[in-house]
Amino acid sequence: MKDETKKVAEYFQCEFEVFEKGGNPEALEEAYFKALEEGRGNGFYPVMLLADERIAEWLEEMSKDGYDKESLISECSNNGKELLEEYLREDMEEQTEEERAEFIGNETEGDVILHFCGYISFRAHELEEDTLLLKLPVKHPWEVIGWIPFGGWNECPPPEDMIAVCKYWYEEYGAMPAVIADDVMEFYAPKKLNGAESLKVAREHFAFCSDRIYQGTRTNTLSELAAGLEDSEVWYFWWD
Repeated sequence: MKDETKKVAEYFQCEFEVFEKGGNPEALEEAYFKALEEGRGNGFYPVMLLADERIAEWLEEMSKDGYDKESLISECSNNGKELLEEYLREDMEEQTEEERAEFIGNETEGDVILHFCGYISFRAHELEEDTLLLKLPVKHPWEVIGWIPFGGWNECPPPEDMIAVCKYWYEEYGAMPAVIADDVMEFYAPKKLNGAESLKVAREHFAFCSDRIYQGTRTNTLSELAAGLEDSEVWYFWWD
């Protein structure tokens, strides 16, 4: 284990497994699902964290600033849905009716995502960096954001909004934060969506991360994203 990886792991003071850089991504995904099943009756939820230099520096800064994870968790609001609606209004308020119709589109096919990829080097299809499978002692999966307060740069929602959205998505769709890697976040979302519901979720994904459509679809439409979401089990987000 690299010193950097050890430093990141020690910050959390919980049970963990290390999957070293260059390793098999499938082995990590398999271990995640095994840990998810084990954790349900043992008081923890797993999350996969890319343990690179940026994460190590970020955690060190939080330690110096006296970050209090319990406060972020205990003060989590029940307004995740409202936050997404507000983000959506801000993103679409300048669109004309014609532009909105084009943005929705009428696509019937989209990319279906069944596997996590936020920790993968696409050139070699191996782990990009050492990756930790953390077994965080939380009661609810959205509380992992308290332990890893992701967000707050560029267009990425701040941690206090992030945790509220994660709570809403878990309660509404059963979606759980599963991968955190620098500017990437992935959810495990096993619930199947129907047509009307998938378009609603696509709107929420766009509100949460506009590049999910602008850089993650071929047609830049909600309908393409919605079509893929119907059979997807992984929700992928990337903030530039």
